[in-house]
Amino acid sequence: MFDRIFEKDVAITGVGQSEVGRPVARSGMRLTLDACLDAIADAGLTRADIDGVACWPGDNNNGDAFSPVGPNALIGTLGLKVNWYGGGYEGPGPLAGIINGAMAIASGLCRHVLVFRTITEASRRKVDKNASALTNKTIGRDSSFFWQWYTPFNVLSAINLMALYTQRHFHEYGTTPEQLAQIALTCRANAALNPKAIYRTPLSLDDYFASRMISTPLRVLDCDVHCDASTAIILSRADAANDGPNPPIRLEAIGAALHQPWSWDQIDLTATAARDVGEMMWARTDLKPKDVGSAQLYDGFSILTMIWLEALGLCPRGESGRFVEGGRRIARDGELPINTNGGQLSGGRTHGLGYVHEACTQLWGRAGERQIAPHHVSVVAAGGGPLGGSVLLVRD
Repeated sequence: MFDRIFEKDVAITGVGQSEVGRPVARSGMRLTLDACLDAIADAGLTRADIDGVACWPGDNNNGDAFSPVGPNALIGTLGLKVNWYGGGYEGPGPLAGIINGAMAIASGLCRHVLVFRTITEASRRKVDKNASALTNKTIGRDSSFFWQWYTPFNVLSAINLMALYTQRHFHEYGTTPEQLAQIALTCRANAALNPKAIYRTPLSLDDYFASRMISTPLRVLDCDVHCDASTAIILSRADAANDGPNPPIRLEAIGAALHQPWSWDQIDLTATAARDVGEMMWARTDLKPKDVGSAQLYDGFSILTMIWLEALGLCPRGESGRFVEGGRRIARDGELPINTNGGQLSGGRTHGLGYVHEACTQLWGRAGERQIAPHHVSVVAAGGGPLGGSVLLVRD
């Protein structure tokens, strides 16, 4: 056990989110400014109060649609004077900005860190339908060392890897397509009450099975929806968190471990890095899975939500199919509401921070029509394969 859990010195004090669209007319920077200025105001702060900036993956993506704005550009545009800033692909995936920002505060470098995530893949895909294909990461400007070992075997999209996880889960645990479908159906039902969601029309089980197969056994409705959006979160030092208009939401515990190879296929295919993340997070708190009132779990592909349910101990390993069967347990009025804004399958691929934004919105009771029963503990988890991070959030 750790002698001190430093993230407990950090709280979320404000959130903001831009327009979410497929696509939108605003530039990536404009979306980023909209979200960041909203978050700063929501926390009752000014730009002069912000002394740290974090995002993931940052400027190393050369301003492409996956990361059109990084810390350097934002600091200059907002005229911030920071003591620390960071961004980069290395780390525990989409929640790396939250985790790194929290550690900057806990170490005494900052009082208020602005964390943001901007993505403009919908706009990019209008002119280049292959913008996110893995082949683009194998050669040319976006070349990446590890993807070169996948594309020769026709792994042309992340869904080919997710299909491996899904098929293995089906094989090992008897999970069925009908059970997997409940993730997409639940997200669509929640998105219907979210005015920002990309897809809000009703979705039936028949609709799901009629949708196009992309990589067996995953269908198009098992894939998240590319969009243009920016989300921002304000992290504050605990002793400065009580001065704002919102009740602080504490970072009770963080999970960021990777005890397996950094690989998409040479890992436990039914647990991925999520297992290591969950074990680390629960080792850093006295709370238990039964204390969680809502869960915002990564649904870049539907199987990942089920993997996170098991990895975080929200249901036994191998039991996620039976846990979600029929959709009652994970509905907004169920025992464990998940992805209450529609997730990325229907709400839009805000890629990590959208889940933190929704968790805080629910904990503060500001979710409007999609508001669930009052609760004080929410878990957020994001990532797939070797990328994974989680945060346990508590409103006292």
